[in-house]
This record gives sequence, structure tokens and C-alpha cells, in this order.
Amino acid sequence: MSLTKCIEILSRYYLSFLLGIRTTLIVSISGTLIGLVIGLLVGGIRAIRLDKTAAGSKVIAKKIIDVIFKIYIEVFRGTPMMVQAVFIYYLVYTNIVHWDKMVAAIFVISINTGAYMAEIVRSGIQAVDEGQNEAARSLGMSSMQTMMDVILPQAIKNAFPAIGNELIVNIKDSSVLMIISITELMFQSNSIAGTTYRFTETYFVTAAIYLLLTSISSVILNRIEKRMNHTRTSLPQSDTNFDSIEIAKKGV
Repeated sequence: MSLTKCIEILSRYYLSFLLGIRTTLIVSISGTLIGLVIGLLVGGIRAIRLDKTAAGSKVIAKKIIDVIFKIYIEVFRGTPMMVQAVFIYYLVYTNIVHWDKMVAAIFVISINTGAYMAEIVRSGIQAVDEGQNEAARSLGMSSMQTMMDVILPQAIKNAFPAIGNELIVNIKDSSVLMIISITELMFQSNSIAGTTYRFTETYFVTAAIYLLLTSISSVILNRIEKRMNHTRTSLPQSDTNFDSIEIAKKGV
């Protein structure tokens, strides 16, 4: 491998690399954010505990929803994203509508990420002190209000490192979406390598770009996490739990 050739490939095809980087970032960031919303919905609903006095219809509905969500999580965590991309893209493209490849890519990453986010959120919820739930309920808050206003905000803080890690994973895993011909970084790299016949140098440049993207993302996420931790630890330690619940209740 020649370093000179690597620099030459980068300088000659930098526009193609930039196009691939832009597509990769759009798909991975959008997919992660939408996946987080899906994860909050699925994980939050799965973590809700109904009152003992809840109607039988609510209990049955909750069990059915839990089964559906569990199947969703197991399927999308247990199958490769590449297989999901091909299956979902061509299933919809052939039988429903000829959708755009970019939309398809974001959709695939979103529902795949949502399955992982659901478990991350559920773990974050379980890490919240049970006393928080009891204190909120003693103030007259419903199960849904307690989850949305008291438990979930703290769960997100607890799970933020894992949530941020999903973004880094998606930046790398978006490379498999070249299977549906989306022009992300790996797709562009394959085109460049096929044109120049310099496979080693081209993929070395690609690996360096992926490393740069994930490193920058990691630095940004670490700074956000530090700010969140600073805000949390700067609150008075005594009565912090009850103060946060009182604030949440006033906002209801």
C-alpha cells in the first residue's frame, strides 16, 4: 500500500467521499433520533406497571402490547440489518409503493435502532430508584404521568452513554445499506475502488474517514454527557428527588 496513492485518491475523489459522508451522516443521525423516539415509546410502555385496581380490559391490552413489542424487539435485534434492508426495501417497493432509497435507508435504521433503544430505555427506567415512583404516586400522579414526567427524564440521563453509542454504531453500520444502492460512504468507496483498481488504498482512506466521524461523534457525545452530569450533580442532594417530582407535578 502506498501512502502517496492514498493521498492522491483522496484529493482526486474528495467530492465523492464528501457526498458519501453527507449521506452517511443524514441516514445515521436521522435513524438514531427516530429510533430513540421509537425506543422511548416501546420501552416506556413496556416499563409501565398498571395499578392493581386497573380494569381487566386494560390488563389484557397491556399484555397484548407487551407481546407485540417483545416480538418486534427480538426480530430486529436477532436479524442482520443488511437482511432487514433488502427484505423491507423490496417488499415495500414491489408490493406497496416505489419509495425513495434515502427514505428506505432511514426507515430501516430507525426501526432497527428502535429495537435496541427500547431495551436501553427499559434498563434506564429500571435503574431509577423505586422510591421515585412511590413518591410520585403518593402525590396523586397516574402511572402515565409518573412515567412521562418523573421516571423517563431520569432514565434518559442514566442511559445516555448507551444511547450515544447507538449513534456511533449506526455511523458504521450504515455501510451495509449500500446493498439497496444508497450513495453512502461505502457505496462511493466501492465505486472509486472499481474505477481506480486501488482497493487497498481506497478502503484505507474509507476506514480513516469512518474513524474520524466516530471519533468526532464520541467527543461531542462525551461533552453532552458531562454537561448533563454537571447539571444533575449541581442540584442540592437532599430533597432532590421530591423537588423534581413536585416540579413535574406542577407541570401536569
